[in-house]
Amino acid sequence: MFKEISSNSNLFLISGPCVIENESTVMHIAERVKSICEKLQIKYVFKASYKKANRSKLSSFTGLPFDQALRILEKVKLELDLPVTSDVHEVSEISQVSEILDIIQIPAFLCRQTDLLVAAAQTGKIVNIKKGQFLSPESMVFVAEKVSLSGNSNILLTERGTTFGYQDLVVDCRAIPKMKAIGYPVVMDCTHSLQRPNQSSGVTGGDPEMIQTIINASVAVGADGLFIETHPRPEEALSDGANMLHLDNLEDALVKAIKIKDAIL
Repeated sequence: MFKEISSNSNLFLISGPCVIENESTVMHIAERVKSICEKLQIKYVFKASYKKANRSKLSSFTGLPFDQALRILEKVKLELDLPVTSDVHEVSEISQVSEILDIIQIPAFLCRQTDLLVAAAQTGKIVNIKKGQFLSPESMVFVAEKVSLSGNSNILLTERGTTFGYQDLVVDCRAIPKMKAIGYPVVMDCTHSLQRPNQSSGVTGGDPEMIQTIINASVAVGADGLFIETHPRPEEALSDGANMLHLDNLEDALVKAIKIKDAIL
């Protein structure tokens, strides 16, 4: 699958809800996005977190029981014939989740955790590493080396914005060509990059009106793939609803992205 992604001149999409809330919502989103991507001839990887380990408040929803969440991911994979990915937070999780995941995603806050990167590399699966909000794009070369020198060159690098003050992120589109120069496909996280973290409410805010802007800009400067969290009812989502794209708006967003991609080829 890595060769298919890295050698394809078309965009690929990593998309789904932020977290596995329940089976029906997950299956609905996966089926809908798969249909859109088949229509637009976009390679699709389903994404949903089986666990949200990094939450502001103790009372925040962190996910379903581990085994239940994994069973739902496996159902998406088998019944819909889709590759799947999810965040991995601890080395102890990797052996079990790698039996299901096609791509192991390293969260931005954990992108320098050597043991986690090495363990992910040793699965032989694709490793998608999100650039930390605190890192320059150039410094991701050392992060990628931890995986490649562990015997795995199936690497994706994902840009997700840079911390700006206490409660905002900014996207520097120069990061995309700079990380592409490291030698791996680069994905733009078009939704997490619009978070407004550290709100006084203890719930992360967002700026979803700018999702299309981020999509357009990142494709124009050469992003290979797009990461877009989506939900049929973002206002009711149990995690990161404030920065998710409404599912009804996904197809139009991707059509515009394809037009930009075609224009620059």
